[in-house]
Amino acid sequence: MEKTQLRICHVITRMIVGGAQENTLLTIKGHLQSGHHVELATGPSPGREGKLLENTGMPEFPIVEFPDMVRELSPIHDLKAFFALKKYFKANKFDVVHTHSSKAGILGRLAARAAGVPVVVHTVHGQAFHPYQSKWKNRLYIALERFAAKYCDKIYAVAQAMIDQCVAAKVAPREKYMVVYSGMDTTAFANAERETELRSKLGIPENALTIATVARLFHQKGYEFVIPAAEKVLAVNPDIHFLFVGDGPMYDELQAFLKSRNIDKNFHFAGLVPPSEVCRYLAQSDLLWHLSLHEGLPRAVVQALATGIPAIGFALDGTPEVIINGETGFTTGAEDIDEVSRRTLQLFADEKLRRTMGECGKAKVLEQFDWKLMADILEKEFITLYNNKTNSKRN
Repeated sequence: MEKTQLRICHVITRMIVGGAQENTLLTIKGHLQSGHHVELATGPSPGREGKLLENTGMPEFPIVEFPDMVRELSPIHDLKAFFALKKYFKANKFDVVHTHSSKAGILGRLAARAAGVPVVVHTVHGQAFHPYQSKWKNRLYIALERFAAKYCDKIYAVAQAMIDQCVAAKVAPREKYMVVYSGMDTTAFANAERETELRSKLGIPENALTIATVARLFHQKGYEFVIPAAEKVLAVNPDIHFLFVGDGPMYDELQAFLKSRNIDKNFHFAGLVPPSEVCRYLAQSDLLWHLSLHEGLPRAVVQALATGIPAIGFALDGTPEVIINGETGFTTGAEDIDEVSRRTLQLFADEKLRRTMGECGKAKVLEQFDWKLMADILEKEFITLYNNKTNSKRN
């Protein structure tokens, strides 16, 4: 007889306010609603990047924090975290362990397999290895991912580009992978509207054309390209404004730099915004910039398109899978801020083109990125994997 109600544990390094974390929480929500027993194992979430588990409106479910599961490489902490996870998995007799993010993905997969968990799966939200890191670190992360891949049954990825990169790096064979696009509450973004009061609160002039970025204020999120590209745009049109949605360690640095360049009046910091409120801020914008060099499939781009605004981003990783060049926005070469500024000015000079791209993007993402669809796909996967494995053992 096939089992349809599972004991599932999700494992992620940190539950800060971020795309991988939102993806994990929505998956948990879907599986709780389907009657599965679901738990979450995570490390601490210090700093200015927020704690996603605060005020989530989620149904109650067990959350266990492992203090030794830290983001940085630390042999002592990592070893302690491995044994703590193994003990936890054994004691709770999970049917499925689903890991997310690099550190939790490696430790969690090894610990789950050592604990005898029947089904162990992993999601690649963004690569641990990429061309914009030191060679030794790149080789180390590829080696670790290859090792961890041997200890799981299936690897999901939020973009086809992630799979292609993993296969090229010989992390695992292509048949071990499957694309499951990262879900979100697309309806909230589709229904979001302009709010005069919110624009006023942010200090954005009522009719000012506005470019949004939705990302942690963190060095990997492309702000080293956003600021110089913005300066080029402002040199042609000084009435354009910029809205930063997010917080992080670069906050003071960015504020000071903008002030030193005497352009701070054109920049507006929304700070840390709850995921449920991001739609309101995007609706105050006319265009999204996503200029990160390292991403899986950029969640902010999908959210912007669902809101009905086009996006511009570097043609890296999963970005071209959602910014269809010339249809839902524009992609440019990596670090090409001249092209970013040129395309931005082109869109702001042509309202019809901007609206057409926004409408096209909205139509493309609304159904494909619905969170319930994501949760349903993963639920079917888990049930099939579990029953196939346990039935084959019985036979």
